[in-house]
Amino acid sequence: MILDLKEKKATRQSYGEALVELGKSRDDIVVLDADLSTATKTKLFAKEFPQRFFDIGIAEQDMMSTAAGFATCNKIPYASTFAVFAAGRAYDQIRNSICYPNLNVKICVTHSGITVGEDGATHQMLEDISLMRTLPNMTVMCTSDDTQTKWAVKEITKIKGPVYLRLSRYETPIIYDENTKFEIGKAIEIGEGTDATIIATGDVVAEAIKAQQELKQQGIKVRVLDIHTIKPIDTEAIIRAAKETKKIVTIEDHNIIGGLGSSVCEVLAENYPTKVIRMGINDVFGKSGTAEELMKYFKITAEDIIKQII
Repeated sequence: MILDLKEKKATRQSYGEALVELGKSRDDIVVLDADLSTATKTKLFAKEFPQRFFDIGIAEQDMMSTAAGFATCNKIPYASTFAVFAAGRAYDQIRNSICYPNLNVKICVTHSGITVGEDGATHQMLEDISLMRTLPNMTVMCTSDDTQTKWAVKEITKIKGPVYLRLSRYETPIIYDENTKFEIGKAIEIGEGTDATIIATGDVVAEAIKAQQELKQQGIKVRVLDIHTIKPIDTEAIIRAAKETKKIVTIEDHNIIGGLGSSVCEVLAENYPTKVIRMGINDVFGKSGTAEELMKYFKITAEDIIKQII
């Protein structure tokens, strides 16, 4: 299941490639973008299916309302832009025009988290998981690699209702092979360690696995939970990890308030009270720098996970 982590690809690229394959098999798929198709990789779909691609321009709020309209006509719209412009600028339209009527719109965003890099704090969306998971009817997903992303892009067509799929600009290691079985709402459990559990999502799952591998060399047995679905979250896997391991650490490329760490704490507070160490962006805005520099600065690397567990 787990590969060597040497081959890398950005999940935004995986998204673009998966859209093309999805478009070949289903003619009810339409794709909308907000003047960022080169960056979000929806240009791949636009090239193959120009009559089903709509560039709404720099008008993200209009894009969400238009996507809602398509959904009322039995189309499945995939609305794409940067995370900061979707969850932030178009929040009102997502809430009232998509989630309230429970319309079948797939909001697929790229350039999330501090790994956006040099674009800086204005473009580094660190609050979107928090905003989206509190909306009724919304499914929230954050994929970790190429294989998982391509599965998710196709799988969410089976969900009747809004989906928020969070993708990355950063090139992350390919973790899973093509035979890996995924299920919406079910974590991927990697290893059976009992010393600690690292619960991760998105582009830092690979960091969690690297930490797991290094800790194994030191005689510390750790399991990793890849939480690709943050809502609905896999309560069973989280509770089992709390019962079977000595320490719980969550890590995310997101504000520690309202994101994965908060979701895990909510589950455990109600079912199996457990101390949780939350790693992520500690309630501050981002900075400008390379993705690698910022991951080190905000302490969300494998090395930082190892320090916490030891």
